[in-house]
Amino acid sequence: MPLHGAENPQQYPPIPPDPSFDAVLELAVARPDQQLSYGAEPLQYGMLWLPDTEQAAPLVIFIHGGCWLNSFDVGHSYALATALRNAGFAVWSLEYRRTGDAGGGWPGTLADVRSGIDYSGQLESYGVDVANTVLMGHSAGGHLALLAGAEFATLRGVVGLAAITDIVRYAQGDNSCQTATPQFMGATPEQEPQRYRAANPVQAEIHPETYLLHGGADAIVPPLQQTLLTGAHTVVEPNAGHFDWIHPGSAAFEQLITVLQSLLPQ
Repeated sequence: MPLHGAENPQQYPPIPPDPSFDAVLELAVARPDQQLSYGAEPLQYGMLWLPDTEQAAPLVIFIHGGCWLNSFDVGHSYALATALRNAGFAVWSLEYRRTGDAGGGWPGTLADVRSGIDYSGQLESYGVDVANTVLMGHSAGGHLALLAGAEFATLRGVVGLAAITDIVRYAQGDNSCQTATPQFMGATPEQEPQRYRAANPVQAEIHPETYLLHGGADAIVPPLQQTLLTGAHTVVEPNAGHFDWIHPGSAAFEQLITVLQSLLPQ
C-alpha cells in the first residue's frame, strides 16, 4: 500500500456506515516508526507506530485480515495504526506468511503470529509499556488472534474485529472469503475434521477478557459469527459493515477506541 507522501493525519472525517475496502486504501496514513523482523523469513516482520508521548505507551498488537490470502498484506491496516497512534497507543502491526506463501497456511500462519507476539516483549526499548498489551485482529486476523490470545497470559485482553469464530461453519459458506478457507486449511472440514478442530476458536480456550466487535451489515463475516463464542463480550454496531472497524472515520471505530481504553487505561 503506498504511503501518501509525508502526510501525518491527526483525525479522519466522519463517514457513513459500511465503507468499501477501496475507501480504506485511499486514506492518508502516517509512516511507521520502525520495521522490525521477528523471524528469519522475509515476511516475518512487524511495523511499529509510536505515539508522541514522554510516557511509556500501552501496546496494541494488530493482526490484519484478508481471508488468510497473500493477496492482502499489512498495508491496508496503516490507517487503523495511524489512528490508534493518534489516540495514544503504540501499535505493533504484524505481517506474516499467508496462503500462497511458502510456509503459509495452516498451521504456519498461526506459528508466525505467535512468534510476532513473543517478539513484542522486546519493544520496551522503544518506549512501549509491554506490560499493558492487547492483542487485536480483523476478520481472518481476528480468527488468528482468538487462537493465539489464550496462550499469552500477560495480555490485558483480546479483541476480534469482525472475527471468524467458527472456522468450520465459515468454510461452508459461498462468498469469496469463505471459499478461501479450505485453501488456507489444506482441506475441507469433512476431509480433515481434526485439523479444523485445532484451528477453531469455538472449540478452543479463549482469553478471559475477549471482546468481539461486529457489524450488523457485515456481508463478509456473517454477524452470526459473533454469537458463537462462549465467554466473549460482544459489541454490535447495527449498521456497520466489514471494513468499518479499520476505517478511523466510522462510528464503529469510535466503539473500538472505547473498548481499547477500557482494557488499556492511559
